[in-house]
Amino acid sequence: MRYTILFSALALTPAAHAADEKVAWYADPTTATAFAALVVFLFIVGMVGGFKTILSALDNRAEGIQSQIDEARALREEAAKLMAEAKTKAKEADDAAEDIIKRAKADADAMMKQAKADLKAKVARREAQAEARIARAEADAAAEVRRVAADAATNAARTILSGTGEADDLFDKALGEIDKRLN
Repeated sequence: MRYTILFSALALTPAAHAADEKVAWYADPTTATAFAALVVFLFIVGMVGGFKTILSALDNRAEGIQSQIDEARALREEAAKLMAEAKTKAKEADDAAEDIIKRAKADADAMMKQAKADLKAKVARREAQAEARIARAEADAAAEVRRVAADAATNAARTILSGTGEADDLFDKALGEIDKRLN
């Protein structure tokens, strides 16, 4: 096949060259000599193995190009596979991030509810402590009033029993002292 293309190109070259002239190509001595020299040159190249060398170099080049194409195809398939894996991993990472966000929100809600409950309990304890302090203060105040009243009554009774006439004045004075200490 290769030789057929080569020889047909050889045969048509002088005909194409002499096509514009009215003389046949083989009748023109210059064209016929050039054609004969070309045929002899190509015959020598063929005998030496030049065509085999050229054709084997072209075959090697074609094989090299084909291997590069195959390698590029394999790399493309590998890249497509890696891209699919990367997309899968990215989707998994997005899903994991969404799960983490959902858990964080749930934890935050639970912490907020716990904090509210703790705050409510703390306020209730403080209120109970405040009420207990108020009750103690009221009890202390009532005891103080009783003590002051008892002291005043004791002083008034002592004065009355000692027999002086100032009993009414002392009673009024004791009432004033009780009143003063209460306020």
